[in-house]
Amino acid sequence: MHHIIAEMTGSIQGALGCLGAALGVGFVGTKAVEAVGRNPGASGKILVQGIIGMAFAEAVAFYALFLGK
Repeated sequence: MHHIIAEMTGSIQGALGCLGAALGVGFVGTKAVEAVGRNPGASGKILVQGIIGMAFAEAVAFYALFLGK
């Protein structure tokens, strides 16, 4: 019984980590689109910063999935 609860706890931790990563990527993408809309000339720099921000947000999912077990 204890083993089942431990597996469920790990699954919940992984799910919440992935949810946080998905929200982070969505927020970064939204703000990047808004920034390009305000200043189209800076789209190259905004793209680079957006990709870096999304990569950091995705790292949260990997930490939650692989280090949580």
